Amino acid sequence: MKPLLHTLLLLLLVLPAAGQEVRVYKGTSRYGSDVICTVRKGTVYKGRSAYLSDILCHVDGDALYRGRSSYRSDILLNIRGNRVYEGTSSYRSDLLWTWRDERLYRGGSTYTSDVLATVRDKKVYRGVSSYSSDILFSYDGELSLAELIAVWYVSIFE
Repeated sequence: MKPLLHTLLLLLLVLPAAGQEVRVYKGTSRYGSDVICTVRKGTVYKGRSAYLSDILCHVDGDALYRGRSSYRSDILLNIRGNRVYEGTSSYRSDLLWTWRDERLYRGGSTYTSDVLATVRDKKVYRGVSSYSSDILFSYDGELSLAELIAVWYVSIFE
């Protein structure tokens, strides 16, 4: 009876962690070779890796940090409400993107002509497109806004 209880407790500890892993794929692919990054509890890893050396960035609160760092000087982006700023800034001149109605806009704009990406059904489309050929990446789980912004950042700058 004791080994069975031990096994059940182990499964309860492992299953929630496994459910929190989100893989991000190029376009509509689901092939392992097309994994851009993997998100585990706010940490973005290169490809399918789980190694600390392959951490690209991580989310802590509303800030996106470079690699595993937790230094203020290594904040790449910060999210305030629905706006994403460069570094630790909150100045309009450092406003990179605005998130509104499942769309990511350039700067502070909310004009259709400034839509960089549209998120629909766990797929991120180029601009306002809904064509499968315009899917930049897709993911297989749930991402918070901060994690989605982290993946967007990685897909552009890594």
